[in-house]
Amino acid sequence: MRIDIAPDHNTLDPGDWQAMRAQAHLMLEDMLNYIQYIRARPVWQPIPEEVRSRMQSPLPEDPEPLAAIHDEFLHSILPYAVGNAHPGFMGWVHGGGTVEGMLAEMLAAGLNANLGGRDQMPLEVELQVVHWAREMFGFPLDASGLFVTGSSMANLMAVLTARTARLGSQVRASGVGAAKRLRSYAAITAHGCISQAMDLSGLGTEVLRVLPVDDAGRMDIAALQSAIKQDRDDGQTPFLVVATAGTVDTGAIDDLATIANLCRQEGIWFHIDGAFGALGVLSPVIAPRLAGIAEADSIAFDFHKWGQVPYDAGFLLVRDGRIHRETFAAPAAYLRRETRGLAAGNFWPCDYGPDLSRGFRALKTWFTIKAHGRAKLSAMIEKSCDLAKALENKIIAEPRLELLAPAQLNIVCFRYRSLDADRVNASIVVDLHESGIAVPSTTRLDGKLVIRAALFNHRTQMRDVDAMVAGVLKFGDRHRANSGEPM
Repeated sequence: MRIDIAPDHNTLDPGDWQAMRAQAHLMLEDMLNYIQYIRARPVWQPIPEEVRSRMQSPLPEDPEPLAAIHDEFLHSILPYAVGNAHPGFMGWVHGGGTVEGMLAEMLAAGLNANLGGRDQMPLEVELQVVHWAREMFGFPLDASGLFVTGSSMANLMAVLTARTARLGSQVRASGVGAAKRLRSYAAITAHGCISQAMDLSGLGTEVLRVLPVDDAGRMDIAALQSAIKQDRDDGQTPFLVVATAGTVDTGAIDDLATIANLCRQEGIWFHIDGAFGALGVLSPVIAPRLAGIAEADSIAFDFHKWGQVPYDAGFLLVRDGRIHRETFAAPAAYLRRETRGLAAGNFWPCDYGPDLSRGFRALKTWFTIKAHGRAKLSAMIEKSCDLAKALENKIIAEPRLELLAPAQLNIVCFRYRSLDADRVNASIVVDLHESGIAVPSTTRLDGKLVIRAALFNHRTQMRDVDAMVAGVLKFGDRHRANSGEPM
């Protein structure tokens, strides 16, 4: 039989591998230069309408040269990204990424592995990170862990797992009719995805009791105890408490140890939303403030925040791996497990979450942790907290500025003093964005609009903080002068 060895022009592989290698090297060099010289760029800049309109072109019919597509990326996409790789980005809880993570993402894309299951080494890499997570948080060896998109998904999965723990796995077939008597608890400072998780899980947002906080922004324990007692007296079934390790507005950490003890006494699932703050366990300076985290039934956190892994790399850790599996496992005939061959393997992630198609998120996390090690990551976390404390001191020393919340971790809330403070500070933040100097964000504390500086980027230095403060003062003075307000 004759075998046709002529080139297959219908494959999507390059027709000229040498030209592809040359172009690939150029693209890699461009991204390395982007990161190395990022300080020379504005943090963010508005997208010109003519650039935005280019993304409204019709579906391409014919191939375009890769060099031309790359050129369009360089001129139309790269300059107008969100900017969180820049040291002046201080607006939202975004990590800055690492070069090692970027390269690992390229390697993962080249493998194009689907980590839903089967006997493959990429799953051993994910299991290695699961083991590291158990070690970091003091969880037992039979605890389970899984990479997901982010803490919003991890928190939803934790709610579903807590639902199974309370109602049994039969709830997956019979539905959540019994859920109307369930009650869960979180502080008013909890992330909005907690309420959303109640909605998406079918429990309903009314199941969530929202509790007040103390002067430090932590869940009011007395209010929690009272709510649980009242609900039990009313014939309700408390099943879940969600504590926060690092609130989005101020970085406050709930009293995890006290909540853990209360949940154990009451037989309630104890979940921690530690989206950014949980990784403080890497630092011997921050870890004591997270006392009690090892007692959680589940923890949601993001390696792409304080861990600096490129987006996205969320993670869910569950103490009881059996309940975790009972919540999600639904093997189909075509996913039959074997003892040999590619369909073998004991760890199939599709048994622990809703995704069968899963990318190799673990590789960039594995690379980042191995390339920098615990000690260096710890020092980076501590530096961000030191910068926040230095910013707090600058604010206190400047009469034109007012501190609204002290730096509990690496987030500082403050504002420029003005008779029309809400309007002026909102304008200052927009001015800073459009100037390219820095990107803080705004939030509200005690009804006041404030500037929120979240110092998460490992590249941020004191000069970046100084530039942000100088910009706040410059634009604030200008707004006051334009409004005729006395200085």
